[in-house]
Amino acid sequence: MNAHNWRIKLSLFLNYFVFAILLNSVGTVILQVQNNYGVSESSASILEAFKDLSIAIVSFLVASYITRIGYKRAMLFALAFVTIACLLMPNIGGFAMSKLLFATVGASFALIKVSVYATIGIITQDKKEHVSFMSFIESFFMVGILCGYFVFSAFVDDTNPQSTAWLSVYYLLAGIAAVAFLLLLTTPLDESSVKATPGKPISEDFKEMFRLLAQMLVLVFIVSAFIYVLIEQSIMSWLPTFNSKVLKLPTTLSIEMASILAASTALGRFLAGIVLRKAHWYLVLTVCLFAAAGLVLAAIPLAQGVDGSAVTGWGDAPLAAFVFPFIGLFLAPIYPAINSAVLSALPPRMHGPMSGLIVIFSALGGTTGSIITGSIFQHFGGQNAFYFSLIPITILAISLFFFNKLQKQELAKTA
Repeated sequence: MNAHNWRIKLSLFLNYFVFAILLNSVGTVILQVQNNYGVSESSASILEAFKDLSIAIVSFLVASYITRIGYKRAMLFALAFVTIACLLMPNIGGFAMSKLLFATVGASFALIKVSVYATIGIITQDKKEHVSFMSFIESFFMVGILCGYFVFSAFVDDTNPQSTAWLSVYYLLAGIAAVAFLLLLTTPLDESSVKATPGKPISEDFKEMFRLLAQMLVLVFIVSAFIYVLIEQSIMSWLPTFNSKVLKLPTTLSIEMASILAASTALGRFLAGIVLRKAHWYLVLTVCLFAAAGLVLAAIPLAQGVDGSAVTGWGDAPLAAFVFPFIGLFLAPIYPAINSAVLSALPPRMHGPMSGLIVIFSALGGTTGSIITGSIFQHFGGQNAFYFSLIPITILAISLFFFNKLQKQELAKTA
């Protein structure tokens, strides 16, 4: 297996790259459906629900017995479904097709994420390698998001906001997904160590997942993951609209400048892969949360009274468009660190069910954050919508305090 680790790792990176572009294009598509189909902010926010609820539902149905399907086979199904959906998108178009696309992408990502997280447990040797690889693969996810902003903006026509030429981007994405499918198809993966017990009823697989929920450490982790993704997705999904409607930037530039958030998050997770090998995760994450809250308080007032309608490029964009997205640098280490802390504390055969719980509650957090932010955006303005992030940041700080205490107690039991 070790001789083939580089190939399966490359495959996992590419799978994550494809879905990073598709999943986080929701912010761009939210902006475009408003331009193309006259959809309101609160109505457009439903796209996040189609994506995230399909992730949650499929994760719930599949995660507990994904070892029966096989991680590799599940990922191949996901890539095939997404390739087909991307080919349909430019040929059908419309808000309804946008909903179907994100439902397909969400359902497929459920298979991908559960499989990727569980596979990491197979191909890494110890807890340090686990947390490091988890951070690196999540940083590569952000690289995919970063690339996605530029890929989509390249197909947007600023001179005609109603143009649907941007839909052609999905032919390119279908091609990337097809390449990912072929790479995985030809990559060996030894799953014998996590194969389901022959003759074991499926109901028992479900019971194992629910038994995890009876552990206080897992419950507090779930709260932490839910709140983190609520914060991240509320900012990421609405940043292009914030740039366009609050800062008055051109549509293409609004999408491109949202890439700063993805870039800063990718950098934050890459650095976390190094720092977390030496520093305790709780100390690192606490400092990051205080820094994130400080940045919100410092950056949002910079957007007051800004009119970027005459802006033509990055060189003359307002300061607010550069400063606020750097919140990603401080939020970045949280998600992979807490995910790794939970997964590495469990035996490999439980990584599938635990990954399912991670995906389910992360998806619910993403939907909740986007819908709340969309409603606040519509009724109280974009600046207040982003000030809202201070509330979940505070809740997350409290949740991580208890998560750290419980983890120490668990370690003391096994010492």
